[in-house]
Amino acid sequence: MRYPGAVLAATLLAVPFAAQAQPVQGLYIGAGVGLDLPQNPQLVPHPALPGSGGSGAKLDETLGIDAIGSVGYALGNGFRFELQGDFRHNNIRSVEGAPIALSTTGHVRTYGMMANALYDMDIGVPWLYPYLGVGAGYQWTKLDNFVLQQRGGPYSFSSNDSQGAFAWQAMVGLSFPIPNMPGLSATAEYRFMDIVGGEKFGGSQITAAGGPATPANYELHNQYNHAFLIGVRYAFNTPPPPPLAAPAPPAAPAPAVQPARSYLVFFDWDKATLTGRARQIIHEAAENSTHVRYTRIEVNGYTDTSGTPQYNQALSIRRAQAVAAELVRDGVPKNAIGIQGFGETHLLVPTGPNVREPQNRRVEIIIR
Repeated sequence: MRYPGAVLAATLLAVPFAAQAQPVQGLYIGAGVGLDLPQNPQLVPHPALPGSGGSGAKLDETLGIDAIGSVGYALGNGFRFELQGDFRHNNIRSVEGAPIALSTTGHVRTYGMMANALYDMDIGVPWLYPYLGVGAGYQWTKLDNFVLQQRGGPYSFSSNDSQGAFAWQAMVGLSFPIPNMPGLSATAEYRFMDIVGGEKFGGSQITAAGGPATPANYELHNQYNHAFLIGVRYAFNTPPPPPLAAPAPPAAPAPAVQPARSYLVFFDWDKATLTGRARQIIHEAAENSTHVRYTRIEVNGYTDTSGTPQYNQALSIRRAQAVAAELVRDGVPKNAIGIQGFGETHLLVPTGPNVREPQNRRVEIIIR
């Protein structure tokens, strides 16, 4: 397959609709280093020389190093765009598939610039963010001290030439945010690069023992590279994590419900007899007095303004006495009760004289 990264590129276009974005926004820089695995490019001589290697010959390169640096901008919705500089170095080991035995020495150095588009994904794991990307740019390849020598024969070719060509790449990686260092992430990724077309390298060849050196060239085709890199990335605009919330203070216990310490008992007009409702209130006051600490219980009688002040004074006392007697019957010690009559003074509802106001015909029980 000529473009094995096409499937990866199609996946990149589909992913944004199924994944959430990593929250990275603004300017960032990155760097990485790792292993470079060249895919033994095809080696084609020009002009073709009988026995010097045909179209089936391949340049066997060793594992090498790959280093990249990048500067980019993240949109905050998962998409990032960056410019990348890269450098790769591999030693030349041999030529495979040539019809004559050739020995070889030299190095292959590749360097260039790429423009990349990437997409970060949030998979719900706060320490892991996968990403995909594609890129295009230009790469230069240098055959450094490259020598082909026929074993036991006169043929040889040497070159120190550099050539460039359009290239594209696809990448897949993982980033790992580093705790307590906002914006800094470790990365691990795989990159596939294809230098499109052929690069033709000039040099000089010797075809006969003692013969003169003449110009010639070799062309490299199918220059595929696989790289496995580890690195770091730093995003400048990453906000610091929010401070840990302080534990909520324990809820204050609800205050205990305190029994009421003041009660009102109401009377009919010109009466000092207790109604059924009045007895319920007095019983409640007597019951609650057993649940609180007290020094005395005051029983104060009052009347409305109908009748004479002298009569009302006596009526207020009778009313207080009736309530006190009921308290005693409900278990309150008699010596804890103080009785007072206030007549038509201290009105609960202010009125004029000779007004029959029910709220003023009352006895107040106060637990002190």
